[in-house]
Amino acid sequence: MTSRATGSRVGAAIEAAHAEGRGAFIGYLPLGFPDLQTSIDAAVTLAENGADILELGPPYSDPVMDGTVIQEATQAALAGGFRLRDTFTAVREITRRVDVPVLVMTYWNPVLQYGVDRYADDLLAAGGAGLITPDITPESAAEWIAASERTGLDRVFLAAPTSTDERLELIVRNSTGFVYTVSTMGITGERAELDAAARTLVGRLRGHGAEHACVGIGISNAEQVAGVLEYADGAIVGTALVRALRDGGLDGLAETARALAAGTARSAN
Repeated sequence: MTSRATGSRVGAAIEAAHAEGRGAFIGYLPLGFPDLQTSIDAAVTLAENGADILELGPPYSDPVMDGTVIQEATQAALAGGFRLRDTFTAVREITRRVDVPVLVMTYWNPVLQYGVDRYADDLLAAGGAGLITPDITPESAAEWIAASERTGLDRVFLAAPTSTDERLELIVRNSTGFVYTVSTMGITGERAELDAAARTLVGRLRGHGAEHACVGIGISNAEQVAGVLEYADGAIVGTALVRALRDGGLDGLAETARALAAGTARSAN
């Protein structure tokens, strides 16, 4: 069994972009920043200005995998009184306003505390497409795999250059929608090295049968989007969008999203 797009709203969105001669643009924003309603409006703005898939992050008290800009935004959201149930309120309003798949990127502990089946049911009822789970691996995710198969929600697991072939096989077999491809070198290394690590990892994932591999490695402009889409199915952008929202509000976010989306067109060769 390989990663399947069949029945996957996220996979279908990637395929729709490909049919238009583009790679997919996946945009991340934290929920609750600068406040809940503005974060909802921001997600809609992102979808209306070129994002093929939305990746929304409920704030978490210990965001160990996030950079400074995103950490500051999530801390502001928590200070503003964000509650876990607000996730479903936000997803419901966003999916009512735009027809773009919404993935929730969440650390695992809040899902566990809420109840895995209850979380899956509430996300489905709100119109969500699935979860990106950065801190849980497939072998530890039996309850989530079962819940997602029952509900049809997508499961997006992360793969890193340090992953063994055995681990990559497991990730590909258990992911739907796409495999989230990261570089453990972080976002401060040389761009050429980051790209080489990600390109190699995407090749390995394809060797294990991954249909869709999307890359997030500190991509911040259209040129970098275009570079990633030479070898990957989608480019994931987070910090640049959060910064645009922080510094320029919804108009600044829209402008940045349009600029990034301009990098998704592929040459006809």
